[in-house]
Parts: sequence; C-alpha cells; structure tokens
Amino acid sequence: MAPRALAATLDTLPPSQADAAAPGPARLRDLYRMLANVRQLDTSAVAWQRQGLIPGYAPMLGQEAAQVGAGFAVDTTRDFVFPTYREMGVAYTLGLNMVEYMSTHKAIWHGGLYDPVASHFAPFQAVVGGSVLHAVGWAHGQTLNGASPDGLGVGLAFLGDGASSQGDVHEAMNFAAILKAPVVFFVQNNGWAISVPTEQQVAGGSVAARAAGYGMPALRIDGNDVLAVLDATQRAVAHARAGLGPVVVEAMTYRRGPHSTSDDPGRYRTLDDEKIDGGEDPLRRFRSVLVEQGVADAAFFDKTDADAQTRADEIRDGVVALESRPGSEMFNFVFQESTPTLGAQERQWREESEHV
Repeated sequence: MAPRALAATLDTLPPSQADAAAPGPARLRDLYRMLANVRQLDTSAVAWQRQGLIPGYAPMLGQEAAQVGAGFAVDTTRDFVFPTYREMGVAYTLGLNMVEYMSTHKAIWHGGLYDPVASHFAPFQAVVGGSVLHAVGWAHGQTLNGASPDGLGVGLAFLGDGASSQGDVHEAMNFAAILKAPVVFFVQNNGWAISVPTEQQVAGGSVAARAAGYGMPALRIDGNDVLAVLDATQRAVAHARAGLGPVVVEAMTYRRGPHSTSDDPGRYRTLDDEKIDGGEDPLRRFRSVLVEQGVADAAFFDKTDADAQTRADEIRDGVVALESRPGSEMFNFVFQESTPTLGAQERQWREESEHV
C-alpha cells in the first residue's frame, strides 16, 4: 500500500485567538506524559486479554497522537465527546476513571461504568458510525438552547475511515450541515477498515474530500503529529463554537496492531507493510521534538515511563477487582420511563433468573 498524501483540503479555518499561541514547555511535557500513559495502558490491555483477564480489547497502537491531541482540545465544561470503541486515549486524556472505562472490555457493563453526564464522554459502543448521529443530535440541542457569551458547546464525533462508508455517517453529516450544528467529525484514518485498505473502501481519495459535498470545511492533517492534531482540533472547535457549523478533521495515522484482539493482521498485511506504511512512531517523533527544543531530558523520559507503568498496574488491579453487576440493571437505563413491553421483559427475566 502506497504512502498516503497529507495535503490539507479546504483549509479555511483560522486559529482561534485563545489557542493561537504555541504550547509552552510545561504543556509540551504534559502532552508527552499523556502519550506515554496511553501507550502503556494500551499495550498492557492487550497483554491482559492474552492472560485471560479481559475477554476482548480494541488496540489503538500508533494512534496515540491523534487521540491525545484531539482530547487536549476538548473543553469538558461545555463540549461533549462521542467515541467509538477505540477511543481509550481520548478517555484517558479527558481524565476518566480508567477502571470504570475498562469495565466494558471486561464485559462487566456495556458502555462503561463512568458517568457520561459528569465526564462529558458518551458511552462507547460497537455500532460502527452509530455515535456520530448522537453527536449531531446533541450538537443541534446546543443551538436550540442558545449560545452562551463564550459560544456554543461542541460535539466531537469520533469515527474511523471504515465508518465513513456507513449510511449513518452520511445522514449525520447532511443534517449537521443543514442545521449548522456545532459538531466536529474527527476521522482517524488508520489505513484499514478491519482488513480492507482505505483506498478500496473510501471513494473520492479521502474522507475530508467528501466534506465539500455537504458544504463543510475540512482539515486533512498528519495524525501522527500530536501538535498538528491539537492545532487542527482547536481550530475546528473554534469554528463550530462560533456558530459557523460543522467541520471534518481527517487525521492520517496508522493502526499498527490488530483491529481487535480477535483479529490476525497477518492475514491481510505483512510486517514489512506495517513498517513502510506506519511511518514514524508518534511517541518517538514527539520525544525528538522535546529533546530538540530542550524542554525534556533522559531523566524526564525515564520517570515518565516508570510512572506510566505504575499507573497501568494500578488500573490492572482495579479491573481485576471488578465484580459482576446485578443483571436487573439491564432494564434500568433503556428509557427514561419504562414501557409495558420492557416491564414484561423484566418480569420474565426475574422469573427465569431470580425465580421471583
């Protein structure tokens, strides 16, 4: 598979005044700490699945810069994130309780045990493209409620290049453009829709190119450059927050591992393909930037790596300690008010499972 171009498309979004300044040394170090923590937890989670501690996991190796950079641009006091099943790095960056987040991977609870309302991080789901519609609905609600003096709350809808081929995503982008909903469609183009390469399932050359058909601006960026991702996401969010409508951000990255822990990427690509197409490792790349700018040294990196391992071990202990939830909870969060059908299902379940 040939390397993919990284040229910007419809690059009409100016930097916001609030975010125009380049990150200072402390923020640069914070970005690297987060990258290191996300990388360590991701590789640890794969090991946990191999050890039988969790039944399944969707790795994000190689996509750390795309997720951390985007997460750093979120204002959790007013914005809302709508993830897929692979946004562990965004969740970590936003400060979610990672034991509660990982509860779904242990099959303890669907969508995570964390509080979506408090965290502004919606329950993640396995329906490809499904959360994108939710993001547009939430974002349109912000326009109906009216903007605050500081602007609108913005919905960030995460999706992959494979999901961009789903009808739900077309509907979401179409309605978002018509309604001028404050939503950013953040596409992590990691090169593969499970086993199908992007060029075999995305017509038009890129996902960003499709934005023109909806009258939306788009940014196609290097998703392995955490600073480029942060800048692009800040600009996109500022555009949407000002009431100017939705934006597409396509972060070109690469999924270095399997689609999930049940996938064997060796069936559709070789290790040489991964080395050629994967590009430079996002962490190694940013580490070089910090060294060149003189804002971090070997002692900083050693401590960061050690702290990341300690934190991953703490999360592992928390995941191991998770116990099964009461089965009756499956009926509690379906509707705001129960229905006769749901009540009948609950009664039947109790008779068969709890013998009451």
